[in-house]
Amino acid sequence: MNRCLLGLLVWSAAAPWAMAAGEVHGDVLDGSVLRYRVSAVTDNLTAQLAAAQPAGTNAIAGIVLDLRFAGGSDAVPATAKNYFSTNKTSLVILVNGQTSGSATALATLLREAGLGLVIGSSNASPAPDIAVTVATETEKRYQADPYLDISNNLTISRLETNLLSGVTTTNDWMAYVDHTSEADLVRKRVKDGEDNGDPAATPRTPPPPVIHDPALLRAVDLLKALASLHPPRA
Repeated sequence: MNRCLLGLLVWSAAAPWAMAAGEVHGDVLDGSVLRYRVSAVTDNLTAQLAAAQPAGTNAIAGIVLDLRFAGGSDAVPATAKNYFSTNKTSLVILVNGQTSGSATALATLLREAGLGLVIGSSNASPAPDIAVTVATETEKRYQADPYLDISNNLTISRLETNLLSGVTTTNDWMAYVDHTSEADLVRKRVKDGEDNGDPAATPRTPPPPVIHDPALLRAVDLLKALASLHPPRA
């Protein structure tokens, strides 16, 4: 087997987006949006959602229920509707063409009850209110790490593209290019490779991470906009 193909298969087998059936993960995005990532909707969903909520998330701008790639054969628990209606926060449900079974039933139930807006690919069920379509393998990686900048990950992204097209060679020379800008040189007080002996500049505070997952970014922006229009009352 070609080494490139073998390496990608090994990398994919250990991919961090893999979740066991029935798992629910909770995390906070952009400082104020609570996301639940669900692998399958089971009759124990409401208890799993409560257990997955990170500590210190009482004041949030909204909730994202991420049902992309989720399935399930159990009936949607009767308490699921009440769980989201009693939170009194805006809800966005993410779906794609891989959403199926009881996950589809839950998304449909929540939207029909007027509890949430659906965002996802155009081939998803239920049909999304806002369509955002991303290639399946790319969306898997975004779902696992919403801050992943795939455009800068030349080796993996080109390798995947080449393998899908039947080509197994790469030309990833950009990694060896010096990307230091003139502004960086000025900040470091370095000119023509010579250090003037001045103390190093004070380290700058790194900017907050940027969400690159297109569907999730749309959901977070929408929830934060709704929260700004309807701030919580004292």
